[in-house]
Amino acid sequence: MRVVVAEKPSVARDLARVLGATRRADGFLEGNGWTVTWAIGHLVQLKTPDEYDPALKRWSMDRLPFVPAKFELRPSSDSTRQQLEIVARLCREAEELVCATDAGREGELIFRYILDWAGCAERPHTRLWLSSLTEQAITQAFAAKKPGSAYEDLHAAARSRSEADWVVGLNATRAYTVRYGGGSVLWSVGRVQTPVLAMIAQRDDEIRVFDPRPFWELRTKYRGARFRFAGERFREPTPAQELLAKVIDQPFVIEKLERRTESLPPPLLYDLTTLQRDMNLRHGLSAQRTLEVAQELYEKKLLTYPRTDSRHLSLDMVDPVRTTLAALRAWDAGKLAVLQQWISGAAEGERGPKAKSKRVFDDAKVSDHHAIVPTGRVEALAGELQQVFDAVATRFVQAFLGDRVQDVTTAHAQSNGVPFRARGVVVTDAGWSALEPESPKKKRGKQKGAEGDDDEGDDDAQRLPVLVEGESGPHQPELHEGQTKPPRPFTENTLLAAMETAGRAIDDEQLREAMRGRGLGTPATRASIVETLLGRGYIRRDKKALRCTDLGRYLIAIIADPMLKSAELTGEWEWKLGEMERGRCARATFLQEIRDRIDALIASGLSPRNEHAGLGTCPRCRAEVVEGREAYGCSRWREDCAFRLPKTWRAVTFTKEQVRELLFRGLVLRPLPIDGVPRIVCRTASGELIDLEPPRRDAQRSGPAKRERAPRRARGQGA
Repeated sequence: MRVVVAEKPSVARDLARVLGATRRADGFLEGNGWTVTWAIGHLVQLKTPDEYDPALKRWSMDRLPFVPAKFELRPSSDSTRQQLEIVARLCREAEELVCATDAGREGELIFRYILDWAGCAERPHTRLWLSSLTEQAITQAFAAKKPGSAYEDLHAAARSRSEADWVVGLNATRAYTVRYGGGSVLWSVGRVQTPVLAMIAQRDDEIRVFDPRPFWELRTKYRGARFRFAGERFREPTPAQELLAKVIDQPFVIEKLERRTESLPPPLLYDLTTLQRDMNLRHGLSAQRTLEVAQELYEKKLLTYPRTDSRHLSLDMVDPVRTTLAALRAWDAGKLAVLQQWISGAAEGERGPKAKSKRVFDDAKVSDHHAIVPTGRVEALAGELQQVFDAVATRFVQAFLGDRVQDVTTAHAQSNGVPFRARGVVVTDAGWSALEPESPKKKRGKQKGAEGDDDEGDDDAQRLPVLVEGESGPHQPELHEGQTKPPRPFTENTLLAAMETAGRAIDDEQLREAMRGRGLGTPATRASIVETLLGRGYIRRDKKALRCTDLGRYLIAIIADPMLKSAELTGEWEWKLGEMERGRCARATFLQEIRDRIDALIASGLSPRNEHAGLGTCPRCRAEVVEGREAYGCSRWREDCAFRLPKTWRAVTFTKEQVRELLFRGLVLRPLPIDGVPRIVCRTASGELIDLEPPRRDAQRSGPAKRERAPRRARGQGA
């Protein structure tokens, strides 16, 4: 009996069709001498601690760290146990065994865990390496399959990643929960979820302490086009007003016109993350919901496999793509009309370079799965299903259209010696952008009016009138007053982008290179990470924004080890796991380093740097806060940072836990009415601001300031 093990039922059906295994049985397909069965993702997982020792059901610091001498496995769930038993039995009985799980680290782990649980871990087998599920690709893969022993290094890296995540996540979660949970709060710590939470907390802190600054900008309108002063914005109104007075009633002269042509290529095809980002931006769909809808479309055979990080197709898909495009006429014949020549199979010279563009077809950039594209099958859809399908199909068609060509004009002008500049864009060939959905930002701009005169003042895409160098005429100058704006809070769109590019923030070049193209999490897990943080109450949704809750801020406050809060740990792991895949790093060495790190974390009382670590960051300069003899203060006090929080305030002595909570829940810089100078205050749950700094001497001498301060103190005592 020749047995093939696929990762998913849908892949098993594709393989069985090519092999001629058409008879359906319970948990497998058979025929033509082949038996094709399937996993359902991870059928097997690592055991929990209490399954090794029942005494570990009780969480306590004296039982940490816990690392089993040998990791053992258990079924992932009762619902999939029956399928696990079927796959395990077929693996044991097979005369020839073929691994056809996904081509990558996790696919290898799924198969090896099944063999291990079935009791035949050393069973010889061959490996099928597939990145495409066309009949041609499957046939070629079976002809080129290799012995499973050729993938032992990949197996070592996969198992090491799984066990290391277990060791760090389980021990850190138990340690922080026991130390800081008070018996009622679970503090969940993970290699990926904790850095993501830290990113959200940091962004919220940046918004919270942001000090808006006023600015003044000189603008003018000439023949309906908006020009801006060519210099910097003004931080004070006086010089801006002087320039305005200088140009009022003075002629406006066009001095120079610069013209150039820009050619913008089509966007790459969708991977899961970019699809999730677009759906969140356009329709407000959560990342998890987008994944669910894409999965449903995949199961309907309308889209290809959605859990992919690739944005390209393999070269063997050129002819199937032509067939798919032809079939999509039933979806939107108008959008397909522009591709008729390519679809009809005209001579290569007439089809042009888009037929086999490397922006679309590139084997080197196809990982476990190719980009998400339509299959060619079309049926009536509605709601979110239609939105996601339309987005994928439109992006697919766009990939084969011509570049967007536009003429960009920069006009330089002056009035009474004051320089102005304007930029305008005229699209001469829409190309792929003719099918681009209108962005929500542009829709809002239209609703504001034809001129779209808002605080942002983005005129880069305005259409300039026909201008001639040397012409002059009257204009309408004005002074625009605005304020600098804080960073925007994360949305799921921007958070997914930050997770995808998290490695760029790592200082170590070697680790940054290891993270290239990986980021925090995988396309398949990023949505679940966000949902996990929401479900545990560490973050909340505020319309489209994702904001850190008090629980989330407190968790980040108590985690002293910076490695647990940054992408650096993932980068370090990815580099070492990559070395392991290449046979240059021993599995035992990697796991021993993980054990040593956890041992050190637990032994140091969760504070690896010093006994003061983990209190929080200074609200003035963002440096670490440390404990002194009479007060908590900024570690940069020698560098003249004045932040100081007395240990006793109004007869209340702060504990370290309370200081930590104050720093991460409510301490902010605000100008108070006493003297208008930014001071340290605390925002209470009711929104009240309480002054935590003693009044300045000049403020104490001021009678009105005293009267204004008194009720603030009275209100603060009950907060």
